[in-house]
Amino acid sequence: MNALAPMPNFADTLTNVSLPAVQRDLRAFVAERDWAQFHSPENLAKSISIEAAELLEEFQWGEPRDDDGVRDELADVLTYCLLLAERLGVDPLEIVRDKLAKTREKYPVEKARGRSA
Repeated sequence: MNALAPMPNFADTLTNVSLPAVQRDLRAFVAERDWAQFHSPENLAKSISIEAAELLEEFQWGEPRDDDGVRDELADVLTYCLLLAERLGVDPLEIVRDKLAKTREKYPVEKARGRSA
């Protein structure tokens, strides 16, 4: 798998994955280790940034040689994002959709299509 290639049937994969089930698994993992005490919003935000830097490092010198490394680092970023959303009491899918609506307004298709800025 090329890390930069889109995942085949991504939409189909999402329908087979339950976000609540993943969140339950994360809660159980954290509880088993008594790590919630360390999960302040500040610490979780720091962890997101640290893991995002590790993801970026996979691309430091061009195409990553290790697709598994990219997947692992991306999973770490997403894990900390889900933990932070839970700690803040927000629904991660709802806030993504809310932000997408704002971004659609800010960058209407007729002005933004094919432009990076």
